[in-house]
Amino acid sequence: MTATPTGHAAATAAPRLAPAGAFLQGLADQDFAKVGGALAADAQLRALLPKGLREWAGAEAIGGQFAHWFGDTEDFELTEATAGVVGGRLRLRWRLRLRAERLGPGWFTVEQQAYAEAGADGQLARLDLVCTGYRPEDDDG
Repeated sequence: MTATPTGHAAATAAPRLAPAGAFLQGLADQDFAKVGGALAADAQLRALLPKGLREWAGAEAIGGQFAHWFGDTEDFELTEATAGVVGGRLRLRWRLRLRAERLGPGWFTVEQQAYAEAGADGQLARLDLVCTGYRPEDDDG
C-alpha cells in the first residue's frame, strides 16, 4: 500500500492520510471492524455500483457492507492501494483479487475508488465511491 500526498502541503497532508491508511489496512486484513473503526460513527457512504446508486449510513452499516462485499472468500488479496489528497478531499483507490464460491469458479478482480472527507475527529465521515463490480480475471487478458 502506498500513501502519496499530493500538492505542496505534503507535511500537513500526511496526518490527514492516517484514517485512509487505517481503512485500507483493515480492508487488506479483511478486518471489517477495523474498516468501520476508521469511520466516524455517523459516516455516510454513497456508492455507484454496477447495479446503480446505493447509500449507507453509520460506521457499523458501512463496515458490514464491506464485509458483505469482501468477506466469505476462499482467497483474498489486496493487490493495489493508494491514498492521497485531491482538492482538499482524500482519495483512496484499491484493487482486490479474490475467489468466492458465491461469485462462481475462478478468480475475480474488483477495483474501487473513493473520495472522502474527514470529520472533526479525523475519521472518515463521507465517502463517495465508484466500483467496477466483480470482473472475471480472464476478461483482463
